[in-house]
Amino acid sequence: MSNSTSQPQLKQTLGFFDVVSIIIGIVIGSGIFKLPGNVANSSSSESVFMLTWLVGGIMSIIGALCYAELATTYPNAGGDYYFINRAYGKGMSFLFAWARMTVIQTGSIAFLGFFIGDYLTEVYRLGKYSSAIYAFITVIGLTIVNIFGIRQGKWAQNFFTVTIVAGLLIVVGIGIGGTPVEGTATRVHSPQMGIGMAMVFVLLAFGGWNESAYVSAEVKEPGKNIAKSLVIGLAIVTAVYLLVNWSYLHILGLKGMAESRNVAQDLVKATLGEAYVPLITFCVVFAVLSTTNATIISGARSNYALGRDFRVLGFMGKWNSDKGTPVLSLVVQCVISLALILVGNIINVNTGFETMVAYTTPVFWFFFFLAGVSVFVLRKKDSGVKRVFSVPLYPVTPIIFCLIGLYMLKNAFDWIMLLPKIGLFSGLGAAIGVAVLVLGIPFYIANVIMEKKNR
Repeated sequence: MSNSTSQPQLKQTLGFFDVVSIIIGIVIGSGIFKLPGNVANSSSSESVFMLTWLVGGIMSIIGALCYAELATTYPNAGGDYYFINRAYGKGMSFLFAWARMTVIQTGSIAFLGFFIGDYLTEVYRLGKYSSAIYAFITVIGLTIVNIFGIRQGKWAQNFFTVTIVAGLLIVVGIGIGGTPVEGTATRVHSPQMGIGMAMVFVLLAFGGWNESAYVSAEVKEPGKNIAKSLVIGLAIVTAVYLLVNWSYLHILGLKGMAESRNVAQDLVKATLGEAYVPLITFCVVFAVLSTTNATIISGARSNYALGRDFRVLGFMGKWNSDKGTPVLSLVVQCVISLALILVGNIINVNTGFETMVAYTTPVFWFFFFLAGVSVFVLRKKDSGVKRVFSVPLYPVTPIIFCLIGLYMLKNAFDWIMLLPKIGLFSGLGAAIGVAVLVLGIPFYIANVIMEKKNR
């Protein structure tokens, strides 16, 4: 995340099929086992439900093409942080790093913890606060593992990938061979939140395409292969998601999905029986553990870079050479994540996952919007810099991406303004996320003062 310009020259070693495989591997994750129920809860019909997933795939392709131009023009390990710093300066890059530490990464860790908690609770309940307890155990356990410098081996990552594929095959197989059922819901249907809320969960399921665009600097013949690999890779992901969601709809129906907190479990329960629920739970939980661990690792390292770049948070910029990990950054991240789990549990004991999604959404999309605008800013600021890959149909494509960002931001602020009508988990969660982002401003001012005194 450092804004240093002394980055190693990346070798162009990835072929077309390599990039397609990477994109599919990054994007297809555990969200497809839970988020369709949230999308159904905000969809007025089955056709609207399916359309949101198709639109989500198209939106992701548009965004990935914009990120590909940035990543190939400025091949820097800092990713978004570097783009934002170069386009808007040190103040905005500090806020981005602050947001990752306090909202984006930690909020993601919290909702992934609730995700695991919701699924495990269906197998073995730990009382009224079961989901939060499982979330606590997950975050603390994985943080301790990383503090001791233990890393996932290649075998472990392959195992997690296999569990995701196995879960998808189970869902699709049931959809093709199963008989539609009714009355399988595990939660009370809440008032529909509308298409905006549906898109929040759809795009969360497509999350990761911005990470996949970073490999574009290592692609052979980038001018020829980047756009093609991004479009085909994300098109395959979209097709997989449409097939899986068709399976859910075919068996549970829109109402059954909308009333389900854990749609994959309810699908198995309704068709194969209670005895097979632990099987799908096993697949899902191990998939989410992989995602959570990766988020903890990357978040701690961005916090470490934040501490190195800014004096006010300098205590995090220390690397434990014995353990090969930024211990203080991991501890800070763990404490913030646990605090967020408590907040989600206090707001509504039954909707911790949704609260944390709402918490991250406005901040996440604010910086995504800034990244989209930076395509225009950097073309003007660095007009002499050669662009190995230029986003197709410029300026239409980045304009569309910016409009998507604004639309998602509008949704988030609508939740805040309509708080009394739409319920606490969305409105209050989003409001807290924005407040925490704004709290970073006095920290940046303090950093400026500290730097002046030390000159």
